[in-house]
Amino acid sequence: MAEIRRIEYGGHIIKFRVERRDRRTLEIAVEPNATVTATAPLNAAGDEIDAKVRKRAAWILRQQRYFEGFLPRMVERRYVAGETHLYLGRQYRLKILRADQPNVRLLRGFFIVEVLRGADADEIRQLLEAWYFARARYKFEERLEASLPRFSAPEKHRPTMIMIRDLKRRWGSMSPAGRLLLNQRLIQAPTECIDYVVTHELCHRTEAHHGPAFIELLGRVMPDWPRRKERLEKVMA
Repeated sequence: MAEIRRIEYGGHIIKFRVERRDRRTLEIAVEPNATVTATAPLNAAGDEIDAKVRKRAAWILRQQRYFEGFLPRMVERRYVAGETHLYLGRQYRLKILRADQPNVRLLRGFFIVEVLRGADADEIRQLLEAWYFARARYKFEERLEASLPRFSAPEKHRPTMIMIRDLKRRWGSMSPAGRLLLNQRLIQAPTECIDYVVTHELCHRTEAHHGPAFIELLGRVMPDWPRRKERLEKVMA
């Protein structure tokens, strides 16, 4: 079982998980969900681990601040007539209509949600989320194909598959096996922000960690990534 430890640095409490492995050195990683993991030798003393984490504390806090801007904001939206919902960065108002068959469509600034008589807010939510998922499946594939040519060796960065989930703690991730996981809510963001998340994750096909080599690669293939990241934070806040 992983051990949880804490240190104090400059008024901040840094909580981190310790995983012990058969290795000679200690490695510290800040995950995309802003959690901290220290992978330590089997016989490393707790005080020794704390000291090394404290030595890297400034870097850890910088990494956490970076990732916190990348985390989804959980905005509570209602599923009633007149409420606004996002699609590709634009606001659309809900218009609820009675119909013989459930349906969702966009029309002149409105989400037209057609429901059976007696449908409640939860049924409206399910209809809208199913529509978002269908659009995400198409749009994310499109943006992947648009993003790959940014790289000098596109096929080297192509993921083995795309998965779409309702994630709480991140916009996307890339598994060591090359599976690209994207947050369904990303379909609400502007296209250029979707491209930023996709490109960010494609960089992990060759650079697993967020070190200097990763930042150099991301900056080379998408020089304006900080602006796109900032827009993602503002639109989805």
